[in-house]
Amino acid sequence: MRTFFGYLLTLLLVPLFSILIILTFKEWSSFQPLLTYLDRHVALKEIRLPQNSYITAADGTVISEIQREQNREYLEYEQIPQFIKDVFVTIEDRHFFEHSGIDAVAISRAILVNSQNQSIEQGGSTITQQLARNLFLNHEKTYNRKLSELLYSYQLERQLSKEEILELYLNAIYFQNGAYGIQAASRYYFQKPVSKLSKAEMAFLASIPNNPSLYDPLKHFDQTKERQIRILEQLLEVKKISKAEFDQLKNEKILLKIRKRIDLYPDYVTYVESELKELVAQSEGMTAELESKDAVRRAKAEAKLNEKVTKLLQSGVTIHTALDKSLQDKVKRTIENELTYPNVQGAAVVIQHHTHELVSLIGGKHYKKYTFNRAFQSFRQPGSAIKPLLVYAPYLDRTGADLNDRVNAGAFCHKGYCPQNYGGAVYGQVTLKRAFAHSYNTPAIRLLQATGIKNSFSYLKPFRFSMVTEQDHVLSAAVGGFSYGISPLELTSAYTSFQDGSYQPARAIRKVTDRNGTILYEWKDKKVRVWKDATVTKMKELLHSVVTEGTARKAYYKTSYIGGKTGTTNDVKDLWFVGMDETYTTGVWIGKDQPKSLEKIASQAPHLKIWKKIMQ
Repeated sequence: MRTFFGYLLTLLLVPLFSILIILTFKEWSSFQPLLTYLDRHVALKEIRLPQNSYITAADGTVISEIQREQNREYLEYEQIPQFIKDVFVTIEDRHFFEHSGIDAVAISRAILVNSQNQSIEQGGSTITQQLARNLFLNHEKTYNRKLSELLYSYQLERQLSKEEILELYLNAIYFQNGAYGIQAASRYYFQKPVSKLSKAEMAFLASIPNNPSLYDPLKHFDQTKERQIRILEQLLEVKKISKAEFDQLKNEKILLKIRKRIDLYPDYVTYVESELKELVAQSEGMTAELESKDAVRRAKAEAKLNEKVTKLLQSGVTIHTALDKSLQDKVKRTIENELTYPNVQGAAVVIQHHTHELVSLIGGKHYKKYTFNRAFQSFRQPGSAIKPLLVYAPYLDRTGADLNDRVNAGAFCHKGYCPQNYGGAVYGQVTLKRAFAHSYNTPAIRLLQATGIKNSFSYLKPFRFSMVTEQDHVLSAAVGGFSYGISPLELTSAYTSFQDGSYQPARAIRKVTDRNGTILYEWKDKKVRVWKDATVTKMKELLHSVVTEGTARKAYYKTSYIGGKTGTTNDVKDLWFVGMDETYTTGVWIGKDQPKSLEKIASQAPHLKIWKKIMQ
């Protein structure tokens, strides 16, 4: 009987054993070496810590710090003082240069403590583990997160040197109050780079990351100071400092000097950030997609551009601009002093017309950063300020007419369109120069009709007025009747073509460089010929006549050359003056955000007063 049961048991075990072999074989065939598994499932992408970018003025001074997500100024390993390295290795991971990312003794001690308390009280984390947590994980106190932390730490140790890990760590850790990394912390709390800190100040900063909220120097200075002393005691213990030095550092008075983020010239900086997107789009060949009539394609291009610009600004670039700080201050002060009328706004643009650089831009009275910037985001009817570009210059360029040639300034009607001169006046035959200087309307419409609407508008193409459409190709455009309008920046930039007959967009950005000074982006604009030399000569004379005998006499001052053109829209809702001297082309716009009549203040000519004070 026993033999029978023995055979029966054997017969039953054979298939079970066979099944076990098959399953084992399947598992074995799918087995991957640990390193292969880690490379596939715990792959480390390129490690990039977001850091600050900067905008500088023409003189090289920083006018804006751009902080996307985190306030950080990255330091290379060699730039970090040795004392800082010694401090953090001593207090966070004394065996850092010996282990492979995991300190078994520290972990064992933590497990023992945690098991006794039935909770996770100690982490036993090495510097590598803390870096892994900051880069790839969160700060949850769970065993799953801890296991992931160990795997990432192992990968970091495989791919990076100890020096690279310590460098990343000292740039990644949080020092409270928005400061990430030792350099940002040093500048925030002491207004100087870490290389200029005393050892006592370095130890004080090193106190914060262990528990940033508890050791916040602004709220808990005494607690931070106590931790600094404990750190100094540890340094004494490992003989990184002497007893005499310990006493000296312990008693050194810590004086915080909190630094505010540099955020100057909001009008200009807001525009620079907008122009940066245009520069990147043009340089990366994305302009066609962004201008596509296909909404889906355009949306994808905009998302791609925004992502590219965000990454660029997180990489620590410097945007070099042409801003003239003293001129910007002057323009801002002038607008705010002159525009004391309630709800009346203004914008101004100053272009150095020989370099085609935007040296000043004011987006409004008491402008706040990122709000509506009237200098480049507001599109208003230009009134008679469009006449030089659309009417007179094209007419002179095509006909070669003399400025003393006459044109009819009498009543005009065409297919029900019957515009009038200001006040309904009728002047008869007048010279081109007089019609221009006094901004008569009916002669301008007759000249546009004589040149041809299509021919005249062809001269505007190089200026790329963004809101001028086919619907604007009508006679009323001669006196500024557009569907949407033109921005002060666009109009002022177009006027620079009257310097030598060529046009090149006015740019605020000179170049964009990385942390090493390598040029990443710069404009590649080329001049486009718009007017003949003879036309430029005549236009300069016409523009000069406006300020000497015409509608802008209040803007006149004695200089080697001065000229410009006024513009007033229907019901006096907009006041314009764009003019130039031998160096600058400057445009001024005055109006209300919700267009309403300015007739009560028009006689005081605030636009001319502002322009004159800017230019003199």
